[in-house]
Amino acid sequence: MFAIIKTGGKQYKIKEKDIIFVEKLKNKKGDKIDIKDVLLLSNDEKNIKIGSPFIKGISVKAEVLEQKKNKKVIVFKKKRRKNYKKKNGHRQNITVLKILKIGSKSVEKK
Repeated sequence: MFAIIKTGGKQYKIKEKDIIFVEKLKNKKGDKIDIKDVLLLSNDEKNIKIGSPFIKGISVKAEVLEQKKNKKVIVFKKKRRKNYKKKNGHRQNITVLKILKIGSKSVEKK
């Protein structure tokens, strides 16, 4: 069983017990969250549900393992023959999630 979810403007193909790195979420370490933006859900090759854009009533349960920074990305700018060089680095904040359960019924609050 796998699903495709959307979080932080990106899409992730996940299975149960996967550990994924997503854009920073506001939750704390140890929090359990529901991801309701499920784009596709598949039990096997013949049973596939596709949302338009999301599948209603289905969510993915996940646990926040930690909040940390990703690897450093080097930004290097240079203009030839002008003696201009600039080196900079950037580390993006990320959240590490462990997928607990896929396809649980989500409860909509009114």
